[in-house]
Amino acid sequence: MQNHTAYLSIGSNIGDRLSTIESAVAAIESRLGVAVRRSRPFESEPWGYESSNTFVNLSIAFQTSLAPDVLHEILQEIEHGIDASPHRDMAGNYADRRIDIDFIAMDEIVIDSERLTLPHPRMHLRRFVLTPMAELAPGWRHPVLGLTCDEMTELAQ
Repeated sequence: MQNHTAYLSIGSNIGDRLSTIESAVAAIESRLGVAVRRSRPFESEPWGYESSNTFVNLSIAFQTSLAPDVLHEILQEIEHGIDASPHRDMAGNYADRRIDIDFIAMDEIVIDSERLTLPHPRMHLRRFVLTPMAELAPGWRHPVLGLTCDEMTELAQ
C-alpha cells in the first residue's frame, strides 16, 4: 500500500479549546497509530456565522496508507467520540462547537463524492485553514486551483 500525507484542520470554540484539540490529536495518533506533525495554534473568528466565541485552530499532517474514505470515517468517529453535538443549528447554520475535525487534503488526490470532497471544498476561503497548513506544507499546491496555501491566503477572506 502506498503512503500518503493527510492534512487535517482541527478547531474548537467552546470549553477548554486547546485541551479539547489536544485530546483530538491524541485520539488520532492512538487510533491510527501515527505520529503527527502540527502547526502552531491559530486563533480566529467564527467563519460563516456570528458568535462571540473565537476558535483555536491548528493543522496536523501524518502519513497513512488508509484509503481517503476509510480515514474520513475514522475521523468522524473520533470527532463524535469527543462531542457528538451537531455543527449546525436547527436552521442549518453553523454553530459553536467543542471540536471540529476537517479532512482538508491528502497529497494531490481529488475526490468529489457524496460523502467526501478532497481537497476540502472551502479550504481556499478560510484563513484559519490556510495559515496553519502553510506552516506544515509550504510547497503543497491545491491540485485543482494550482495555488499554494500562501497564494490562496492572499485571496481568502
